[in-house]
Amino acid sequence: MLSFSKIGPETYAGDLLVYLARQSDKGAYCCASGEVDEVICRVYGLGDFSGKEGEQLLFYPEHERQGIPTAKRILVVGLGKEVLSRELFRKAGGTIASLAMKSKAQELLLVLPDLACDKAEMVEGLSEGLVLGAYRFKKYKTKKEPDSSGEMLQQAALYAVSHKGLDKALKLGEIGAQAACKARDMANEPASHWTPGHFSEYGRQLAATHGMTCTVLNQARMEKLGMGGILGVNQGSAMPPEMVILEYAGKPGAPTLLLVGKGLTFDSGGISLKPSVGMEEMKYDMCGGAAVLCAMQAVAQARLKGLNLVAIVPATENLPGPAALKPGDVITQYGGKTVEVVNTDAEGRLILADALAYGIKKYKPDMVIDVATLTGAVIVGLGHHRTGLLANNDNLSARLLAAGERSGEPLWRLPLDQEYTKQLKSGIADLKNVGKKDGGAITAAAFLKEFVGDTPWAHLDIAGTAWDFTEKSYIPKGPSGIAVRTLFDFVRNWKG
Repeated sequence: MLSFSKIGPETYAGDLLVYLARQSDKGAYCCASGEVDEVICRVYGLGDFSGKEGEQLLFYPEHERQGIPTAKRILVVGLGKEVLSRELFRKAGGTIASLAMKSKAQELLLVLPDLACDKAEMVEGLSEGLVLGAYRFKKYKTKKEPDSSGEMLQQAALYAVSHKGLDKALKLGEIGAQAACKARDMANEPASHWTPGHFSEYGRQLAATHGMTCTVLNQARMEKLGMGGILGVNQGSAMPPEMVILEYAGKPGAPTLLLVGKGLTFDSGGISLKPSVGMEEMKYDMCGGAAVLCAMQAVAQARLKGLNLVAIVPATENLPGPAALKPGDVITQYGGKTVEVVNTDAEGRLILADALAYGIKKYKPDMVIDVATLTGAVIVGLGHHRTGLLANNDNLSARLLAAGERSGEPLWRLPLDQEYTKQLKSGIADLKNVGKKDGGAITAAAFLKEFVGDTPWAHLDIAGTAWDFTEKSYIPKGPSGIAVRTLFDFVRNWKG
């Protein structure tokens, strides 16, 4: 979809020609084209466009006038006057993609501005925004809506007098964004069309395409291994659980990163049934699993070599069938720890505990990151603007915070003191799966901490950001594809 163009703006005759403009206190900002500048100055004088961030000016050029570009439409998008950053360009890219689709443009040419900033950051941000902003999920629409935008944006090209050294930035931005869009696709599918089996199928497909290794543990294998967490949660479902394991070999001797993603393809709450209002959104409870598989896709596609990776997705439904787990039941997790299940709607931690304990024992990773739509409590604490981060290692935490900041997916670290673990003390088992209501996001992480030992570990609670994430030009309503680009960035920037 993305490329650098050899055709300049003067001779471009396609659907949409795009310029970026900075806001100025000294009059209208000038683009590279004198004829376009003339229009900007005229509109600026009317007070209709000043280059504020996200501001747009769309016009249809008079081709009979000499010097006017031959494009069908010309768009100018404001960058504001704040510090230039990758996120600013990412939002500009999203705005461009959205307006292109609204104006029925299927291809565009974006003229890179000559600004005092890191050109690679600018190109990567724009490429991410263009791909993410063009995302639409219309698979189940049988007819076109009258007021909907046009066809999907098919082709976006960037133009610069010289783009030497920028091809990699363009490609990496596109790879990360496309992987995030795939995670959005998975989440948008109805639970009947994205099941544990679909996770397995996609894992095998990724392995075949990118030379990775995929292993799927079925129900019988889990029973032999004693994975009482995922088996217990699955008891109310007619569909068997599956645990998908994907391995990527970066290079011999490199550290190993274990990624674990919650794959609850539908969560009714089990016997501890959720309220009916909004329950349809519980098809999104597999966004953690989608994030780690799609991050693996991006890493493999980019052929990153700094780390060896293992991704595990424990996948099941949580339904109130006749054999469903009951409040008060005691289960035995992989490794032997017993858990009193006080609330069957706190099921994510049960399946993650099995996957974490198994993955650490089998693969002996140097570090672990799990991603899960784990608690409503994290939304109470952080809203829909930051992902909750809890960790037993400061270095790992700092690297994730930096990766989230670079990716426009900010995290906030919460405490994880021993006092929170005490809230999980059970009278009849080693642990209970919930404590008191207070500190719910922290006690959920404290539960997981009991299964990672001394391995450096971080937990990302994406319950508030996996959907209804902060409104941005490149974030659609519904699932956001959160954490895919953060994990991709984490691996890309791994050093020592």
